[in-house]
Amino acid sequence: MADSIPVAYATKHGSTREVADSVAETLREHGLDVETLPAAQVDELSHYDGVVLGGSLYMGRWHPDALDFLKRNQAALAAQPVAVFAMGPRTMEGKDVAGAQAQLDAALAKVTGPDPFAVTVFGGVVDPSKLRFPLNRMQASDARDWEAIHAWARDIAQTFGYGKPAPKPRDPRSELQQTPR
Repeated sequence: MADSIPVAYATKHGSTREVADSVAETLREHGLDVETLPAAQVDELSHYDGVVLGGSLYMGRWHPDALDFLKRNQAALAAQPVAVFAMGPRTMEGKDVAGAQAQLDAALAKVTGPDPFAVTVFGGVVDPSKLRFPLNRMQASDARDWEAIHAWARDIAQTFGYGKPAPKPRDPRSELQQTPR
């Protein structure tokens, strides 16, 4: 049986779900059994072999449903491989990505237990028609890099297929020094 992975997402306007669907499709292409679900609706993780969690960054904060998912499932997530992504910056310029990464890191630091093996930030979407005044005056943008999203999903598929993150390589020189003669 293929590994079973939920791709849980927390979205305000739908673009995070679109990315979650794309990640799920890439994982399926690598032989994994994948479900895409709203993070707020995932209650039980014991029958899964790993988890992908995505959430939008909005006004400097990670979506509360994504954070609640981590808090609610701390014990289960501590025993499974977990990959996390956030959607947020309007551009993929270094300063914008760094700011979004800092926001995601701050959100993840609020929760003990899961230690994600992969954490990334993807560009976000601004659709003024879905926003209220004065934000509906913003210029429309879509900073999602679909090739980067698919590449990240291919990378995490390998870890899920293996069942756990690969161990960090050991330094053979340190082993030689510790070997009794």
